[in-house]
Amino acid sequence: MHASAEIPDTLKTERTEREDHKLEKRLCRDVGRAIVDFNMIEEGDKVMVCVSGGKDSYAMLDILLRLQKRAPINFELIAVNLDQKQPGFPEEVLPAYLSKLGVPYHIENQDTYSIVTRVIPEGKTLCSLCSRLRRGILYRVAGELGATKIALGHHRDDMLQTFFLNMFFAAKLKGMPPKLVSDDGKNIVIRPMAYVPEKDLIRWAQMQDFPIIPCTLCGSQENLQRKQVGNLLRDWEKQFPGRVENMFAALQNIVPSHLMDSKHHDFKGIRTTGAANPEGDKAFDADEFTQALPVALTGRRTIGIHASTPG
Repeated sequence: MHASAEIPDTLKTERTEREDHKLEKRLCRDVGRAIVDFNMIEEGDKVMVCVSGGKDSYAMLDILLRLQKRAPINFELIAVNLDQKQPGFPEEVLPAYLSKLGVPYHIENQDTYSIVTRVIPEGKTLCSLCSRLRRGILYRVAGELGATKIALGHHRDDMLQTFFLNMFFAAKLKGMPPKLVSDDGKNIVIRPMAYVPEKDLIRWAQMQDFPIIPCTLCGSQENLQRKQVGNLLRDWEKQFPGRVENMFAALQNIVPSHLMDSKHHDFKGIRTTGAANPEGDKAFDADEFTQALPVALTGRRTIGIHASTPG
C-alpha cells in the first residue's frame, strides 16, 4: 500500500501563513511605492479615504492604516462613505465595521439613487451621471472635513481598463492618473493602489473577511463596456503571461515623438541636426519581435516568438 501523498494540515497552515505574510508585504510595498513615487501623502495631511463597501476601498483603508503606523511622517486618516440611498443598502454595516476598527469616519447621506434612476432611461448605463454626482458630493465633504487629500480605491487593472476604454470608445490616449487636481480646483485626488493588481486585492479581501456590500446600481449592469474591457485584459493575461504588466509599464514610458499628436511634438518643425537621435527611428523596441522575423528579412536565424510578444 502506497504512503499517502497528502500534505499534513500543519504544513498547509504554515504554507498559507507564509503566503499571507508575503501578500501583506507586497501590498504594503506597492502602495508605499506609489505614495513615494507620486508624493501622494505629505507631513500633516488629512486623507479622506473613500469607502464604498467594496473590496478595493476596504483594502485601501486597511493598507493605509498599516502604513500609517510605520510611516516616517505624520498624517491623519478619516473614512468617508456616501450612502446614496440605494434600495436594500445595509446602512448599518460600514458604521459597525469602522467603529470596530477605531478609525474616524463620516457617513454622508444623499439620495443620488433617485436622481440617477429618474434621469437615465431604463437600460442605459448609469455610471457616468452617478460618478459625477458622487464626485461633487465627495469634494464638498472633503472641504467640510478639512481633508487635504482624497484617496480613491482604483487599482492597476482599473487604470489599464480606463486607458483602453478611452482608446476604443473615445479615440483618446488617456488613462486614470495616480494623482490629480479635482475639477473644482480645490482638492487633490490620489490613488494609492495604482500599482496593485486586482488579483491581490481579491485574495486580501478573502483573507481579511471584509463585510462586502454589493453594488445594486452600476455594479448590477452586466454589459458595461468596462466589464468587457476587463474580460479582454484577463483573457490576454491568461494567454500571454506578463502582457498586462508590460501594458501598465507602458503608461509610464511615453515617447511623444513616436505618436501622432502635434500638440505634444513639433512634427512640422523637425529638421536634421547632424547629431545622433537617442530615440532613433525604430518603431518597435522589443528585440524578440525582430528575432522572430524570417531570416530573409533580418539576416538572422528565425526563432520562436516568446509568449510576451505582442500578437
